[in-house]
Amino acid sequence: MHALRVDNISFAYRRGSPTLRNVSFAVHKGEFLSLVGPNGAGKSTLLRLLDRILLPDEGIIFLGEQRLTGFSRTELARRIAFIPQEAGILFPFTVAEVVLMGRSPHTHGAMFENETDRQIARDMMRLTDTLHLAHQPVTAISGGERQRVFIARALAQQPDILLMDEPNAHLDIAHQLETFSLIKKLNLEQKLTVVCVSHDLNLAATYSDRIGILVCGSLTALGTPHEVLTESTIRSAFQASVIVDRHPTKDAPRISLLPLS
Repeated sequence: MHALRVDNISFAYRRGSPTLRNVSFAVHKGEFLSLVGPNGAGKSTLLRLLDRILLPDEGIIFLGEQRLTGFSRTELARRIAFIPQEAGILFPFTVAEVVLMGRSPHTHGAMFENETDRQIARDMMRLTDTLHLAHQPVTAISGGERQRVFIARALAQQPDILLMDEPNAHLDIAHQLETFSLIKKLNLEQKLTVVCVSHDLNLAATYSDRIGILVCGSLTALGTPHEVLTESTIRSAFQASVIVDRHPTKDAPRISLLPLS
């Protein structure tokens, strides 16, 4: 069963050159799909289209069997959570308040969150190692801590589908592994469907069921990590020379950069 289906979509900002051209693919329910590609390939734009922040100029996006445009904003927020690269918050809300914002699609018009909402927020902060920051202003914590707070807020929505735009940005190595391991755990145990934009090919290879490569707005490859992350495919997409071998402990390809001479 498809969680999302993208049918021949194209998109351009204003009247510029198309950012995405005739892109089609499906995301299976409970799948972890990573989108990789060079800068400016249209990856972040595609995520915004999947969350209906943007509307395609051509083509149709389906959530399940229904057009994405057929859902209200609240209905979408109950089904899809989106973690952007940079989630700007100008006001000094506490970390707990920011995470509680993820419960707003479920409050059914109530003025305040109830104890269930607060418990879910605490649980998500605990999962993302941010509970100790609960009473601190989100504007006063580090970029990596803030990123984990936004992940907690997205998980507090209890979505069926999680869209992540470079969730490892600003995170140190330990928290990168913790974050991807957590998302993969939820993906496996709760059948959370994940679409993740990443510049880290090795993280994508380790945690993804399938990987799609976007180049100049076109989907040039889609398949398992072993099928997609080959030396020739990476060289063609990124104009970079690499060696691809096997991860020493995982059934995944491992990519090593070849330094320029």
